[in-house]
Amino acid sequence: MLPEAKSLVTEVPAAPSPDKQGKRRKQKQDKPASLWTDAWYDLRRRPMFIISAVLITILLVMAFWPSLFTSIDPTNAQTCDLSTARQLPSQGHLFGKDSQGCDVFARTIYGARNSIVIGVTTTILTMIVGGLLGLFAGFRSGVIDSVSSRVTEIFFAIPPILGALLIAATFRDSGINSILLVIAALAVLGWPMVFRIMRASVITAKSQDFVVAARSVGAGQWRIMFKHLLPNSLAPVIVVSTINLGGYIAAEAALSFLGVGVQSPDISWGLMIADARPRFLDASLPLFFPALFLSVTVLAFIMLGDAVRDALDPKLR
Repeated sequence: MLPEAKSLVTEVPAAPSPDKQGKRRKQKQDKPASLWTDAWYDLRRRPMFIISAVLITILLVMAFWPSLFTSIDPTNAQTCDLSTARQLPSQGHLFGKDSQGCDVFARTIYGARNSIVIGVTTTILTMIVGGLLGLFAGFRSGVIDSVSSRVTEIFFAIPPILGALLIAATFRDSGINSILLVIAALAVLGWPMVFRIMRASVITAKSQDFVVAARSVGAGQWRIMFKHLLPNSLAPVIVVSTINLGGYIAAEAALSFLGVGVQSPDISWGLMIADARPRFLDASLPLFFPALFLSVTVLAFIMLGDAVRDALDPKLR
């Protein structure tokens, strides 16, 4: 007799029953959502967030890939022609030319990089320094909290722009890169605000049940600070830092306008405004366009901060 042929048909596993599928969906629905998940769900439904996110995305692409928007490199002096100074907008020069015969559109595009880099870097530094100091001060209390609080009060007594102006002017001739100097000047005076917000948030959070539970199971101080307190205290810091980012960009423009910020041959919107100011009545476009881009950028980050604040605060939903 011939051996029986093996069946070539494989058994298809049975589909899960509707009851099991319903239980899985119910388990997913019953799973508690985190603050950040709820905030992200809320943000996606806010027009203010969508508009600000689109604007910031365009500005970031403009800052880091300027060649996508213009083929003219304003950092090359050969692209400027004095014979065409203060030329009106044309097909090849959308925003016209400035008093040096340089393309205003190209300089505006390339100026976004330094302005945004200074704002973002300063924000990150203030979050790291102020956030860590506020975390330690709020958690440990006692002498550390008292001393650090008194130090921040001294910094709060210094007007930010005036203090940054003094620092930048003092070290302007020290050989330090002008961009790094502006970042340092703004960060030195910006961290106390983040410190105060983080400290208050940690003081509130450390009395919550999840911290008491962590202590009861023998969690160490470092684990409590970085595993439990830090993630639950970041929300107000992120909101304030997002809004401050726009303020730092405006502060850089102010310092550059006053002559102690970004220096040539680097390009920034504040420096462009300062260069165009003496001839504003004769040629207003070289001042108008960088001022417009600066205003839109600052407004976009403020709108983003407001949207994030509303999403993270359950009382405002």
